[in-house]
Amino acid sequence: MLIFIGLSASAQQYTITGKITDGKGIVVPFVSIYINATTKGTSSNIDGDYKLTLPAGKVDLQFTAIGYEDKTISILIKENKVLDIILTPKVFTLNDVVISSSHENRADEIIRKTILKRRTYLNEIEAFSCEVYTKGMQKLLTAPKKFFGRDVATILDLDSNRQGIIYLSETESKLDFKRKNKIKEVMISSKVAGNDNGFSFNKASDLSINFYENVLFEDKLSVRGFVSPIADNAFSFYKYKLLGTSENEGKIINKIQVIPKKPNAPAFSGIIYIVNDTWRLSAVNLFITKKSGIEFIDTLSIKQQLVQINDVYLPTSIQFNLVGKVFGFKFSGYVIGVYKNYNVTPSFRKNFFSNEILKIEASSNKKDSLYWERSRSVPLTSEERENYVRKDSISRLKSSQHYLDSVDRVKNRFNASQILITPYIYYRSYNQKSITYDALLSSVYYNTVEGLGLKYAVTLRQGFNDGRYYTIKPEARYGFANEHFNAHIKAKYLYDPTKNASISIGFGSEVANLNSQKQTNLLRNSINALVFGKNVAKFYERRFFNIQATREFAPSFELTLSADYARRTALLNSSFQSFRNQPNFTSNDPFNPLDEQSYLFPQHRALVLSGTLAYTVAQKYITRPDGRFYMESEFPRIEFNYRKGISGIFRSAADYDFISLEIFQKDVHFLLMGKSSILVGAGKFLTTKSLNYPDWKHFRANQSLIFDADERNFHFLDFYIFNTTKQYFEAHFQHNFGSFFTNKIPLLRRLKLEEIIGGAYLSSPEKRNYSEFYFGIKRLNFRIHYGYAYDRHTLIKKGFKLSYGF
Repeated sequence: MLIFIGLSASAQQYTITGKITDGKGIVVPFVSIYINATTKGTSSNIDGDYKLTLPAGKVDLQFTAIGYEDKTISILIKENKVLDIILTPKVFTLNDVVISSSHENRADEIIRKTILKRRTYLNEIEAFSCEVYTKGMQKLLTAPKKFFGRDVATILDLDSNRQGIIYLSETESKLDFKRKNKIKEVMISSKVAGNDNGFSFNKASDLSINFYENVLFEDKLSVRGFVSPIADNAFSFYKYKLLGTSENEGKIINKIQVIPKKPNAPAFSGIIYIVNDTWRLSAVNLFITKKSGIEFIDTLSIKQQLVQINDVYLPTSIQFNLVGKVFGFKFSGYVIGVYKNYNVTPSFRKNFFSNEILKIEASSNKKDSLYWERSRSVPLTSEERENYVRKDSISRLKSSQHYLDSVDRVKNRFNASQILITPYIYYRSYNQKSITYDALLSSVYYNTVEGLGLKYAVTLRQGFNDGRYYTIKPEARYGFANEHFNAHIKAKYLYDPTKNASISIGFGSEVANLNSQKQTNLLRNSINALVFGKNVAKFYERRFFNIQATREFAPSFELTLSADYARRTALLNSSFQSFRNQPNFTSNDPFNPLDEQSYLFPQHRALVLSGTLAYTVAQKYITRPDGRFYMESEFPRIEFNYRKGISGIFRSAADYDFISLEIFQKDVHFLLMGKSSILVGAGKFLTTKSLNYPDWKHFRANQSLIFDADERNFHFLDFYIFNTTKQYFEAHFQHNFGSFFTNKIPLLRRLKLEEIIGGAYLSSPEKRNYSEFYFGIKRLNFRIHYGYAYDRHTLIKKGFKLSYGF
C-alpha cells in the first residue's frame, strides 16, 4: 500500500503559474520557459502570464527572453504553486570582444564570419521531430460603419466601438522534418473561437523561417521577398552596428543592429544575436514595414529564439506580430509557435514523407475546454478568455434554427442598389441553402447578332456538413433584335470532397461564342460595340445535352471525362446600332467580314467525347476531414487532352480525332528579380473526316482594349481566323520584376508599381511565326501594357492594353 501511495504521489501533476516582469514591473511577453537541459516547456503570453504542468519532484526551470538575462529557478514541486519571475534586462558592453582588424567596423567583421558559416548552418539539420503549439489572434482596432452596404459590427460581431477579436485559434501538431524540405505535420488538436466544428487555419510549417536562407518570404509578403541580414549579398543592403556583448553559459553573444542602407530596400530592421567563435544566430528580433514592399500590412515583426540541441540549433519559439490598415479597417494580431520535445535523431520508415504536408485528424476539433486548460502551452489573456467564453457560449445558439433564421432575416433584406450592381443572395443558413440572383446590370448586354439582350440566371446551392454540395442553375436569354429565346439548366454535384469528385449535367439551348476558349465577357463586348463601334465577338446557337465527371484517382492526378451532344446553328447579324455615327461592324462570319448573308457553317449535329488528364508535379496538399486542399506548386502542371467526334450516332456529323499536350508553370522564382510564368503547348488533329468550325482548335486570343490578364492569353491575336484544323505550337512567357526598378525611382516608389514584361509565340499552318512582345506595370489587380504583334518580321499591331480583376 505504501509503494502504491508513493507511485500515485509521484505521478500526480501539479500546476506552476505566474507572471514574468522586468525590474520595473513591466510585463515581459512570450518568454520561453523550459525544464533545464530539455526541450519540454511552454511560453508566457502577451501579458507575461505563464502556466506549466509538471509531475511532483525537484525541477530546474529556465526562463529565456530576447534581450534579457536567462534565469534558472530550482523548485520542489509537491503542490500547485504561484511563481512570479523578474527578468533582468541583459547588459551588453562594447569592451568584451576584441576583433583583429583595425580597419573594419567590428560588427561588419562578425557578420562576414557569420556569412561564411551560412551555408553550413543552413544544411546542418538532417532531420527532427517535435511537437508544436500554435496560437493565432487577429483583432480589429477600428472599422467603418458599413462596407458594401452591410453593417460591419453585426457581421463581424464587434462591440459598440467596432472593435473586437475576429479570429482566435489554437492547434497542437506533431511535426516531422527531413532535409531537402520534406515536411509532415499531423494536427491532433484544433480549436476555433465560436466554431465547435471548425478546423484552424494555423499551420506549424507556415511558421518555419530560416534566416540562413538568402531571401525570405518570397512571393508571400511581396513578389521578390526580403534579404536576410546574413545573406551572401547582405552588405549590399545593410549597415551593421555592434551594440555590445554579453556572456551566457560561457558563450559570448554579440548584439548587432541591422539597418537597411536604403529605407525602401527589401530588407529587415532590428537586432540579431550572434554567438562568438561559432558565428551562428542565437536569436532575432526584426521587423519589416510597408516601405520595404509588404502589401496590406504596415509593420510585421519577427522574434525567434533558438536553443542548442546536441550539436545543432533549433527554434524554441517564433512570434509574428502585425499591424495594418486596409479599406478603413485597422487591425493587429499575432501568431506564436512553441516548439517542444525535440528528437534530432528520428528514424522514419520508407515513404514516410509524401506531398501531404498537413493532415488534420477528424477528432482534432472534439477536444473540450478541460483538455485545453490542461495542455495549451501559452495561457490565454483575459481578452482571449472572454472571447472564447462569449463565442463558445453562443456557438450552440448560433447553430440553432431560431438564431440562424433571425440572422438571415437581416442578411436577406432586399436592397435595390444591391440587386442592380451586385448579385442578391437569399440565405437559409440552417439548411445550408442559398439562392443567388444575378445582378441586373451585368444581365443587360448588346451585340450585333441579338441586338439588345437580357440574360438572367438564378443559382440554388445546397450544402452538407461533410463538405458535399450541389448547385442548380437555370438561365434564360432573349435577344430583342433576332427575337430568339434560349434557356438551359446546368447542375453540379460534388459528391466526394476528399477526391474533388463531381458530376455535372446540362441541357437546353444557349448562344455560344464561336471561340470556345475564354473570351471577352458580355459587358466588355457591349462597350466595344456601342462605344467603339466594333463587334468583336461572334456567336452561334446550340441546343445541347452534356454530362461531365471529374475525379482525382490519386493526389494531383485529375481525370475529367465529358460527352456533349448539340445541334449547332450559325447566326447572322440583326442589329447595327452604336453610339458612333459610322460603326465599323463586320458580319458574324469572321472569314467573310463584308458578306452579311454568309453562314460560317451549315446546321449540323455533333456528338463529342473528350478526356483530360492533368497532373501537377510534386504538388503539396492539406488533407482535412472536409476535403483535400492544394498548395501552389513549384513545379509544372502537365495536361493531356484527347477529343473525338463520333459520327452516325444520333445523326452526328462530327468525325475527327484531336490530341494536345500543355505544360504550364505558374511561378518560377528568381529571388529579388521577381518571378516568371511559362507555358508551352502543342496539338494535332489526327483525323479530320468531318469537322465544323466549333470543333477547331481555338486559342486564347484578344482584340479588345480591355483584356483578361491570364498568362496563357495572347494579347493581339484575332479571336477566330487563325484557329487551326491541323497542328500547332504555342508558347507564352511573362515576368514580374516586383518593383525591382520602380522602387529605385523616388516619385514612383510609393505607388508600389510592379514591372511586367512578356511575350507569346504561335505557329500553325494558318499563322506561321506569329509573335507578341509587351511591357507594362501592375498594381494589385490593375494592369496596363503596351505591346507589339508581328507576323514573321512584319509589325501588324501595336498599342495599349488594360486589365482589371476583382
